[in-house]
Amino acid sequence: MSNLEAAPVEVACRASGAAGVEVLHPREVPLGGPRAIRVQRTLPQRRRSLVGAWCFVDHYGPVRARMDVAPHPHTGLQTVSWLFSGGVEHRDSAGVHAVIRPGELNLMTAGAGICHSEVSVGSNDLLHGVQLWVALPDSARDTGRDFAHYAPRPTLLPGASVRVFIGEMCGSRSPVHTFTPLIGAQIDLEPNAGVDIAVDAAFEHGLLCDVGPVAMGGTSLAVGDLGYQGPGESALHLRNLDDRPARVLLVGGTPFDEELVMWWNFVGRSHDDIAGYRRLWEDADDRFGAVTGYRGPVTRLPAPPLPTTRLLPRATPQRKDTRNDNR
Repeated sequence: MSNLEAAPVEVACRASGAAGVEVLHPREVPLGGPRAIRVQRTLPQRRRSLVGAWCFVDHYGPVRARMDVAPHPHTGLQTVSWLFSGGVEHRDSAGVHAVIRPGELNLMTAGAGICHSEVSVGSNDLLHGVQLWVALPDSARDTGRDFAHYAPRPTLLPGASVRVFIGEMCGSRSPVHTFTPLIGAQIDLEPNAGVDIAVDAAFEHGLLCDVGPVAMGGTSLAVGDLGYQGPGESALHLRNLDDRPARVLLVGGTPFDEELVMWWNFVGRSHDDIAGYRRLWEDADDRFGAVTGYRGPVTRLPAPPLPTTRLLPRATPQRKDTRNDNR
């Protein structure tokens, strides 16, 4: 998925910690042209830009609207697509043509460069899901293009079910390859149910509330909120605060200690990296290849202008006393 902000800001990412559960509230951004659907973005933010290597979280729907995102580039990351309802057709410059369905993982590795398009299927389907990015470590950021598909089976727990699509948890292991230790899972909670889930204490975790409210470690999360729990905890304590079923998405991993610069759809390490990627995309360089079979109003998304100043690293501040301020 593309970041379609007209003037995207640079984000310099560094790991940071916080005690207890920190709540990140989303901001609304458009996705896709003049009749754009609206998405709720919880990562990156000024005060926290990473959860493990997860560096981008967009949450959208449920909405009866058409997604049509023309071919656009990525570098230095993996995209993770996960749907709750609807369907999205994916085409990329590695020659992959696939349809994303609810409960099925599509993971695309950009590495040194890829481009892809995303178009919803069905003219009146209810579209509802998340798009996430995972930053690649420096040792793998120039790896080749790749794509993986996986449909996990649910693991049943008292009061909950868990679908692990990345990593390992609750006795379930995903076969898809990642370049740093990660976890990604959908957790469905029965009405008023509470559950304790064993997790890797070396990981930091983020919990996105899709249907709620839900409590994470005693802290309430409204729909769209992302709860953050730092390393050192061996369990997630979750409770559905409603008499209807609830649903959350869990992401996590070992703290990512490399500094990143994110701008538009590129992940790099410096201003020069980003400027170079942008120039190559605008020049239709073979680094990104081309998508075949896309039929939309434009053939490819142009890159927005770079800021007039250099993209500079900026630390993610640790503000234990302002956990609910995401400005």
